[in-house]
Amino acid sequence: MAENRDEGTGVEKVELRRDVTVWGSYTWGYADVGADIYVALGLVIVAAQGGAPLAFALAGLVYIMIGLAFTELASSYPVAGGGHYYALRGLGDFWGFMAGVALLLDYTIDIALFATASTGYVNFFLPFLGVNLKDFMVSLGPSISFNALWVGETVVMIACLLWLNVRGIRGSSRVNEVIGLMDLILEMSIVVFGFVLAWRPELLVQQWVHEFPSAREFMYGFSLSIISFVGLESISQAAQETRRPATVIPRTSIALIFTVFILALGFSTVSLGILPWQEFLTHESDPVAYLASHIPYLGLLAGPFAAFLGATILMISANTGVMGDSRLVFSMSHFHLASPWFRYVHPKYHTPSNAIIGFGGVAIVLTVIAFLTPSVLDTLANLYAFGATFGYMLVFISLIRLRFSDPYTPRPYKVPLNFKWKRKDGSTVEVPILGFLGFLGVASIFFTVIITHEIGRIAGPAWLLICFVYYVFFRRRSGLPVLGSVPHDWEKEQIEVLTSAEEFDSLEQYKQALIRRDRKLGVPSRWSEKE
Repeated sequence: MAENRDEGTGVEKVELRRDVTVWGSYTWGYADVGADIYVALGLVIVAAQGGAPLAFALAGLVYIMIGLAFTELASSYPVAGGGHYYALRGLGDFWGFMAGVALLLDYTIDIALFATASTGYVNFFLPFLGVNLKDFMVSLGPSISFNALWVGETVVMIACLLWLNVRGIRGSSRVNEVIGLMDLILEMSIVVFGFVLAWRPELLVQQWVHEFPSAREFMYGFSLSIISFVGLESISQAAQETRRPATVIPRTSIALIFTVFILALGFSTVSLGILPWQEFLTHESDPVAYLASHIPYLGLLAGPFAAFLGATILMISANTGVMGDSRLVFSMSHFHLASPWFRYVHPKYHTPSNAIIGFGGVAIVLTVIAFLTPSVLDTLANLYAFGATFGYMLVFISLIRLRFSDPYTPRPYKVPLNFKWKRKDGSTVEVPILGFLGFLGVASIFFTVIITHEIGRIAGPAWLLICFVYYVFFRRRSGLPVLGSVPHDWEKEQIEVLTSAEEFDSLEQYKQALIRRDRKLGVPSRWSEKE
């Protein structure tokens, strides 16, 4: 663990160990995104009916733009923090905080939602052990009841994941690598065997032509389908712990983007070519298992197969949420957007243990509260897309802004569709057209979520408001500006980041770009080689 001092505050600065490999980087992202289809497939088909494949395709196009934006930013700025860090550098402290807390909501719900869903799949095996889950129902009044066993299982799973992450990302990453590969193969097998053994194109066409939903129903399904793609930014969260990130991140991100896009389209297309959409009305909670049960040969083992698949992939998605939460608030603490308590790194395991335990505890509290509502999964799912889409909008704005404010940082990968803009000082900036298109796409989903999701439009803004009150209190108590920004030496920060990442080619390119800028301005460059 490297140590130095923050010149502005004198606080010891710590760095996380780089233990994530190429496959580990890929599976961090897949672990988060791959589980989403288990939650979204049935919900989207019921909402979008015969238009479900189109809803997935449109959301997938937005997701591709989001993924490409994160690929450019994460490979250019390989530090923990993801969207919050990009907004901080591009838009200042306040918007960096707002992007951070939006994504914190997303990751915290990720832990609660997928741990709950995972243990739900585990409970599939209880009858084989002679256990009846309904025997554990507890009532706290005429309108509040919950299943004590299910709550206990979920809390224990989250606690185990917190313990695993405190011990080190290498062990946590290995869990994702092993289970991620297994689940990727199993998911692909469902799609392939479905097309080969049971798919009827005429049924798909018939539902498309005669059972396409109304505009409002389709938009609702479209807003739900983005849930299938939330989580790609997990790769950027692990960028500070990824070996050779400028090389690794573009490869793994682009591979993940198209893997998940193809699987989402594959599941929705094969589903409506095997079953009428109405059959998913009573199987929103287990659509993948229900689909598999209607595939010849595979259907014989559909129940145990889908239960095992669902339990494992949902568990590693919750595990990725723990990693994302902790790395995000760790970065926010480093930049004086949250308490220094979150910046503590375990002396033995070199992990942000306080951040892991702190927001893992928040996830446990939210899980217990959600179990007290009529539908735990519905309550958690309503919040899932709000934080992500709000944060993604700020990421696209930051992508555009950083092209202007920081044209000197080498970008190992650039989003496509750029045009050159010559500024008054004679310098040229490549303006990302895809950044504007991506912002419009995410904004359309965000406002659809606000309009159509009752819990999301109340609890989501409430979360932002509560966090803003904390931010005002923390910044005033620390003697820092609330709406202004703490002075940052971003050039020194970037050189330290590239040096730590061992990206020496990018480091040299960056220094030379700064030297050329200073020469053009006629001022001595602090980055020139010392005599």
